[in-house]
Amino acid sequence: MKKVDVVLGLQWGDEGKGKVVDVLTPNYKVIARFQGGPNAGHSLHFNGKSFVLHTVPSGIFRDGSVNIIGNGVVIDPVILADEIAQIEATGQQVTDKLFISKKAHLILPTHRILDAASEASKGKGKIGSTLKGIGPTYMDKTGRNGLRVGDILSPEFMERYNRLKEKHEHMLKQYDYAYDITEYEQEWFAGIDKLRRFPFIESEQVVNDYINNDTAILAEGAQGSMLDIDFGTYPFVTSSNTLCAGVCTGLGVAPSRIGDVYGIFKAYCTRVGSGPFPTELFDATGDKLREIGKEFGATTGRPRRCGWLDLVALKYSVMMNGVNALIMMKADVLNDFDTIKVAVAYKLGEKETAQFPYEINDGVEPVYKEFKGWKCDINAIRKYEDFPAEFKQYVEFIEQECGVPVKIISVGPDREETIVR
Repeated sequence: MKKVDVVLGLQWGDEGKGKVVDVLTPNYKVIARFQGGPNAGHSLHFNGKSFVLHTVPSGIFRDGSVNIIGNGVVIDPVILADEIAQIEATGQQVTDKLFISKKAHLILPTHRILDAASEASKGKGKIGSTLKGIGPTYMDKTGRNGLRVGDILSPEFMERYNRLKEKHEHMLKQYDYAYDITEYEQEWFAGIDKLRRFPFIESEQVVNDYINNDTAILAEGAQGSMLDIDFGTYPFVTSSNTLCAGVCTGLGVAPSRIGDVYGIFKAYCTRVGSGPFPTELFDATGDKLREIGKEFGATTGRPRRCGWLDLVALKYSVMMNGVNALIMMKADVLNDFDTIKVAVAYKLGEKETAQFPYEINDGVEPVYKEFKGWKCDINAIRKYEDFPAEFKQYVEFIEQECGVPVKIISVGPDREETIVR
C-alpha cells in the first residue's frame, strides 16, 4: 500500500517549496495542502512564466492531477477566488482538479481587522504577521467559534456568519482602531459564490480512499518548521503545526501512513518578520545574499533577513520531522563567495551547545565552521559529478551532520535547473 509522502520547509519558510512540489508532482496523482493559509507564497517558474500560489496546491498546473485543500488550511474566499481566476487566465482547467475540504475554516473580513488591530497594539513586540487574518481564524477554530467551508451549504450560513462577525466587532471595541469592511465584505461574499462551483469534500475520507487504492499522494507544507506553533521560535511563529505531524491532523491521515519526508532548506538562511535568527548578517555579505537571492517575500514583498546556514536549527528540524531526504535550494546564490560559513553550535554565555535551546535571545552567538567557496557558476550543471570539489564538500558535510542524504539540488528557479541524485 502506498503511503503519503510529505514535502515541507525546514527553516523559517521561503525555502522554495513551490518549485520542489512542481518538480515532484509528475510522480504523484494527488497533491494536498495540510495547514496554513494565504500567508503562504509558493513560487513556480516554468516556460518563461512565474506564478505565486497562496492557497491552491502546487500541483494545479499538472494535467490529470487532483489538488486538495485540506481541513488544516484556513481559506480567505477573496484571495482564493482571485488566485483561481489568475490560474484560469493562463488557460488551465481548475474546476476538475481542485477539491476543498468541508472542514477547512474560513477567514472572515473581521478576522483580518482583528489581526491588524492586534499587531498594531503590540508596538515593538510585533510578531511580523502577514495581516491576512490567519491567527484570529485559528483562534476561533480552537475556541470552537469558527465558520467552516461546509457551513456555506447550510441554510443557516448567514446567521452563523453574522454571529461570528458580531463577536469580532465586540472584541474590536477594546482596540483604538478605525476600520471599514463594507467593500471587502462584498468581495468576500462574491468569493464565497465563486467557490460554490468547486466540490466541497470530506477530505479525510477521500484521502484515505486514495491511500487504500494505492494512489500516490504528496502532502505540501507551508511556512517552515522553525515557525511551528509548538516547536518553532515561539512566540515569533505561525498559528499552525508546520511539522510533518501536521499532515496527520491537517488531512486526517494516521501516523503509520506517512511515507517519505522531503525536507527543503536553502543553502543559506532567511527569515521574514520579527523573531530570533542567530546567523543573521547585518553587513555587506547579508546585503549581497539578499540581492543575488532576490530575497523579498512572495506574499508580502518584504525584504528578507539573510544569514549563513544554521545547522543547529536544521538538525533540529530534521529530527522533529523524521526527514529521510534533504533538498537543497538556491545553491547557486553562493557562487561568488570566497568563504562560506555554517553554524555548527551556539555559544550561550560560557556554554556551548549543538542543541536547539528553549529560547533564543540576543546573547546567542553562532559557532561557525568555514568552507572555501567554489567561485564559479553552477547554474548550467545538471550532474552531481560535474560540481566543483568545494561545492561537493559543502553538500557532503551537511549530509554527514544531518545523517540524511541530499537527494535534490536546485541551481536556479526554473524546473530544468534541478539535479536529482
